[in-house]
Amino acid sequence: MLWDIFCKVIDNHGDIGVCWRLSVQLAARGETVRLWVDDASALGWMAPGGHAGVQVLTWGEQAAALPGDVVIEAFGCELEPQFLAAVAEQARVEGRQGAWLDLEYLTAESFAERNHKLPSPLLSGPAAGLTRHFFYPGFTPRSGGLLREQDLSRRQLDFNRDAWLQAQGISDTQGARLVSLFCYEPAALGSVLQQWARGPGATRLLVTPARATAALRAEIARLDSEMPGWNARGLLSISWLPLLSQLDFDHLLWSCDLNLVRGEDSLVRALWAGKPLVWQIYPQHDDAHHRKLEAFLEWLDAPSSLRAFHRAWNGMGIDLPALNVESWSDCIRDVRGRLLAQPDLVTQLMQFALQDLPRQGSNRSNAGW
Repeated sequence: MLWDIFCKVIDNHGDIGVCWRLSVQLAARGETVRLWVDDASALGWMAPGGHAGVQVLTWGEQAAALPGDVVIEAFGCELEPQFLAAVAEQARVEGRQGAWLDLEYLTAESFAERNHKLPSPLLSGPAAGLTRHFFYPGFTPRSGGLLREQDLSRRQLDFNRDAWLQAQGISDTQGARLVSLFCYEPAALGSVLQQWARGPGATRLLVTPARATAALRAEIARLDSEMPGWNARGLLSISWLPLLSQLDFDHLLWSCDLNLVRGEDSLVRALWAGKPLVWQIYPQHDDAHHRKLEAFLEWLDAPSSLRAFHRAWNGMGIDLPALNVESWSDCIRDVRGRLLAQPDLVTQLMQFALQDLPRQGSNRSNAGW
């Protein structure tokens, strides 16, 4: 099977991160993937070496391409008119339309279940008369599931935490709690730094590059100016990380005792890590992300302290409560078990695109699909 996956990098590389994981997981099951992206530069560090089953193509090259067996339009990225015309021509020649899916953003809100797999007929443009279908990733059995490698559990069992940390130059943790920081600019960052500086135990913060590093440096400079000696006991120490591949980002999450993550891809990876986590959602000007957060916390059945920490971390106007990592652990382990019992996203995508849709009738043989 040939899969065409289309992606536009909006910001922060979350879209390309999800699309690359999807592409690789399809290729691992024997599928052939063309990943069309308007800016592939992040793949240089995110996926060094690429993957033999994934061909990365530039956005403009689609004008001369024939559509594959399955077309995935990721996150409403809107295909070019020339490619839409090719999809329509293919449908005319073959007597039926191939699988065309709109892969949506991840949310725990109820509309994801309601809209999952719904048809969306096109009424105008080069592909008028054709139909694409919404496909919603999600946390529940009535959604499209989450991206999960088939060998994930085995790799986690084989993972050597100490060896990986040493390879990153982190060998002398002295029993400190390890915390990963992958964030935007949370208003509560200064408050949590002060918590860690007060103890009672030591904390080693493992900081990812770019926005997280910039936010942390700015907050440390502010604290140093306004509260000299705020970390005088040295209970908070910091390790500044380089850009990590997707594989090593997973290893970071597996190695830490608490993961502060942002966006969609890192949330899913933190859930699979099975460690206590706090999620910062991409801020929206109308505060729509607050509703998204509340839906997630409700699905999580999060304890009150974890809900309060999430709300403060996401700027919902409350004071940051004390960390209660121990009480959060059981919650995350429970939801990880629930998620492992559900079909993953790639399994469901293949089922829907290659079996359910073709039953509507096709000029192709079953072997061709």
